Amino acid sequence: MARIAGVNIPTQKRVEIALRYIYGIGPMHAKDICTKVGIADTKRVFQLTDEEVLKIRTVIDSDYQVEGDLRREVSMNIKRLQDLGCYRGLRHRKRLPVRGQRTSTNARTRKGKAVAIAGKKK
Repeated sequence: MARIAGVNIPTQKRVEIALRYIYGIGPMHAKDICTKVGIADTKRVFQLTDEEVLKIRTVIDSDYQVEGDLRREVSMNIKRLQDLGCYRGLRHRKRLPVRGQRTSTNARTRKGKAVAIAGKKK
């Protein structure tokens, strides 16, 4: 099992797909890494040599911000917005959608499970 950037990537998947398991690497970055290292599209992780795994590690360490550093930076950015008291920071603090989505309906992912309100008694 290959371990890159502190993440065990799955061995049976193609390299381009397996690299996406690392936080901060998406489809485009994974494709760029494969072309920089010179790995074929169809190659699986268990077929990689130790040299190729080492090359992937060096490319990721030198060119991309991933895992702990990236998570820390994102959380610090959110904390900065909250400390400033700007609109986006307030939305983060109240756990509401931040990017202009409607909240009267369809905000369940961000707001959480719906809470029933008791009806008016007759």
